[in-house]
Amino acid sequence: MNAIYPGSFDPVTLGHMDIIHRAAAISKKLTVAILNNPAKKSMFTVDERIDMLRYACQTLPNVDVTSFRGMLAEFVRGVEGQVVIKGVRNNRDFEYENQMAQFNKMLNNNIETLFMPASTAFSLLSSSAVKEIAVLGGDVSKMVPQNVYNKILQKIAKV
Repeated sequence: MNAIYPGSFDPVTLGHMDIIHRAAAISKKLTVAILNNPAKKSMFTVDERIDMLRYACQTLPNVDVTSFRGMLAEFVRGVEGQVVIKGVRNNRDFEYENQMAQFNKMLNNNIETLFMPASTAFSLLSSSAVKEIAVLGGDVSKMVPQNVYNKILQKIAKV
């Protein structure tokens, strides 16, 4: 199956990487798709996020990293994906992602959504929390891949 794992990945966390590794293990091809949403204020540009994710995924030969604009349902159709992978940490995530899955199914009847529960070690981890902790001077080195940690430190040094 060709699977799509969409998200903002701003920045990619070890929780995201856990889902990527698990999804890659059950997929013929996994496309990690970064939503390019110019209306959203991000720490990293889309190109920076692509570079960080490609580096973090370099040992996974069946993983491709790209970006998209617009509706996920159309992107999935364009790359001939069959399954959308969504990581969920809690009931709130599940309720939101389930609603999005229903909308995507209405827009593209060929899409199936697979919910992957977060591993216990990452159930509280979010990109928003990582950014907030990092900006306030906290240590996020155990929350993100090493290459991402280095980029966060560089980004914060410029502020």
